[in-house]
Amino acid sequence: MKRLFSILTLLFVLAGCSEANNEEKQVSEKQTETVDETESSNQNTKKDVYVPNPQITDDINLVKIGDTVIDDKGELTLKAYKNINKVVNIGAVEMTIKDLKVMHFVPDYSMIDFFHAYTHQEEFDFVKVGVEVKNTSNEDVKFAPVALIKTSNGEQKTWEDDIYLEELTGELQRESIKKGNMGFIVEKAHEVKAIEILTSDVVNSTDESIEKAKNIKIDL
Repeated sequence: MKRLFSILTLLFVLAGCSEANNEEKQVSEKQTETVDETESSNQNTKKDVYVPNPQITDDINLVKIGDTVIDDKGELTLKAYKNINKVVNIGAVEMTIKDLKVMHFVPDYSMIDFFHAYTHQEEFDFVKVGVEVKNTSNEDVKFAPVALIKTSNGEQKTWEDDIYLEELTGELQRESIKKGNMGFIVEKAHEVKAIEILTSDVVNSTDESIEKAKNIKIDL
């Protein structure tokens, strides 16, 4: 965890979403929540309007391990799946972790150049987290639902490694909602037994931390 604190310190305040000279923020009081397989939100989940990602094959119908879908973006196979619908409150931000999937992707040749920014492998495994974030306050804030992700075999990725690029990190306007996915390429996905998600702090318009990050563990 000491290394995890150090990495998060280097991340904040949302380096890619603020000016390059933003002061580094330390997370000193993390709260940890474990998502149990039987634990779910007691709130009703709204019906989402699903927007396919422009660079990754649509996985909305992938719910059975071993199943594969193919489209003009590539071939996607489901290796692990956890339906969660867990609500986590971080100050004024209400974050719902909808699901977590581990998938194997073989990108179409036309997509290879895009993924070369993340890996030199022609096919790879990745972890995808489906989230919804809501700012319940009347003030704009900055927030990253996944500032850092850590697998049970020790591999770590930051929000800068996200391959979905659905703009879930950064400014969250007052009383607004963002929903979508964040994905991270990982090695040895077959060995992953659990995922830890570290959110960012909730930061106000003057880059002051107003609520500390939370660490959420999801067992697969």
